[in-house]
Amino acid sequence: MRLNRLWLADFRNYRELELGFAPGCTLVVGANGQGKTNLVEAVAFLAVLDSFRGSPLEALVRAGAGAAIVRGDIRHDERELLVEVEVPKQGRVRAQVNRQPLARTRDLLGVLRVSVFSPDDLALVKDGPAERRRFLDDCVVALHPPNDQVRSDVERILRQRNALLRQSGGRLTDDIRVTLDVWDERLAVAGEQLAKLRGAVVSELAPLATDAYSSLAGIGVAACVSYEPPWRASGLREALARSRLDDLRRGVSLVGPHRDDLDLHLGGLPARTHASQGEQRTLALALRLSAHELTRRHIGATPVLVLDDVFSELDQRRSAALLDHLPAGQILMTTAGMLPERARPDVVLHIDKGTIT
Repeated sequence: MRLNRLWLADFRNYRELELGFAPGCTLVVGANGQGKTNLVEAVAFLAVLDSFRGSPLEALVRAGAGAAIVRGDIRHDERELLVEVEVPKQGRVRAQVNRQPLARTRDLLGVLRVSVFSPDDLALVKDGPAERRRFLDDCVVALHPPNDQVRSDVERILRQRNALLRQSGGRLTDDIRVTLDVWDERLAVAGEQLAKLRGAVVSELAPLATDAYSSLAGIGVAACVSYEPPWRASGLREALARSRLDDLRRGVSLVGPHRDDLDLHLGGLPARTHASQGEQRTLALALRLSAHELTRRHIGATPVLVLDDVFSELDQRRSAALLDHLPAGQILMTTAGMLPERARPDVVLHIDKGTIT
């Protein structure tokens, strides 16, 4: 799997761009603020129709333009595919493959797979559970795109259940009880299904992450990744029943997969509170590389790997270790400074104010 060519129109700071990519490692060099991250953001956007920087879609449209266009020529399973996406300043994103419009943007998932590591990924370890849940659910969908429906179902049910809880004003009337029973049953079914998918991913991801951390850190501190929902022992139905009065009082759903966490430990201690920032960053990178490898094993093809300004955040030893353990396949790297000596990119592109040479 690889991206052969990328076209941009009115995307971020790019008025117009056409760029080919090598099948190996491409390095994009430029000062800060010139558009390096914007470029790899466009590549990743083609895969999931979302910004890995967490930006709203309207932020992707160049100032003064009405819409952004992202097009990619992709090689997938020995086929050449043209993916085209229009991102309007207002309204719905429209996508098509080989000139055929997609009824749902979800249908694009899996056409191109991209694994991204950026400096912001420190939040995977350092911040609260939401980032780790997102990472885990993205893995679930990457391995099997139809799983996105399960994630969407849980989100939709939670919106409806929370709206009912707020509407109740803390009172459990007969009407509220009957309707809440319906949403509880739906949340129990969909939530346990999502938790099962997450658990299956973690069972495969955990040993890969342990090995990746050991390779990158070069020291004998064991990394441990686990997922154990606090409601698993009783089941989600019973947990929802026990939490009902608290949910009504607070006006929000207090138990379920939306409250779970991916537990990360280094040397037996919680990485979020006990690891140094260097250790946290190394663990985040190990998680990304492990998810990349797990996806490769499941789909039988190697996703495109994006390393956005990674080496500015790693010391020399960890940078060298990363270069020694880079997976095969297409890699896009960006840097504002010098690369470590062991870096051997196939192509070097220089960027200045959105112009690439």
